[in-house]
Amino acid sequence: MEEKITFESAGGLKLRGTVTIPDDLEPGGKRPGFIVLHGFGSNSNAVNTVGPCRMLEDWGYVTLRFDMRGCGSSDGEFGRIICLDQVQDTQRALDYFLERSEVAADCVGLMGSSFGGAVALYTAGIDERPAAVVSSVAWGNGETKFRAQHASPEAWKKFTEMLAAGPKHKKRTGNSLMVSRYDIVPIPEHLRGHLATKSVMEFPVETAQSMFDFKAEEVVGDIAPRPVLLMHAAKDSVCPAEQSIELFKHAGEPTELHLITDVDHFLLAEGNARAVEILKGWLDRYLPVTS
Repeated sequence: MEEKITFESAGGLKLRGTVTIPDDLEPGGKRPGFIVLHGFGSNSNAVNTVGPCRMLEDWGYVTLRFDMRGCGSSDGEFGRIICLDQVQDTQRALDYFLERSEVAADCVGLMGSSFGGAVALYTAGIDERPAAVVSSVAWGNGETKFRAQHASPEAWKKFTEMLAAGPKHKKRTGNSLMVSRYDIVPIPEHLRGHLATKSVMEFPVETAQSMFDFKAEEVVGDIAPRPVLLMHAAKDSVCPAEQSIELFKHAGEPTELHLITDVDHFLLAEGNARAVEILKGWLDRYLPVTS
């Protein structure tokens, strides 16, 4: 069963989402749950958000997916995405979800892909309430991620000049410098079809700066002893697999890292059988559905 819901951000913005409850949950029963976070400038209708939610529902979990502020149908300036704001939004989602009568409050995990994975890891690193984290193709250090994504000297010069131009433009005009999503995060043409309908295509440059400064690797070690699953496409053409490798180095125990071949950046959207097998086995060990 799906239920459209609304809750408020720390600043009073209305954040909109969907709670899904397994059909076999009996009245008065409780189940483990997951909050599933969407990717960069995406929304909760993305295939790599809806797909994992449906899979989790089939396995007996309650799920919540929602649009971060500035994304999808939620309030906020469209496209103005600041990493720490999204962490706050995730914490407010936890406030809401943990009060649901269907949810076992000590068994709620966070799951996210790419940008959403980075936000999930950071949130769990500073907030003790998530019981577990599943991260797919996430990044732990914005600067090193961008250096790999803008690898040539010419590309890096263009990117850093874009960041430097932002404050000057705002001082001169009073408005944010707007930049293309592909000038922030290059995505190969063959993967662009995975972008959700109504994805943000233009962002204020402050979004790129917030990503540059965002370092989930600095707090991922604080998630322990809660379990973490890191999955990454071995040859990811958007976010280098080295990002999850470095997260693994910074994480505590128990943390698992799986590099998966024959799949690219939209790992959970591609129905990769090995990824599904890894996820199901990990959930059965650390956050099982028992009723």
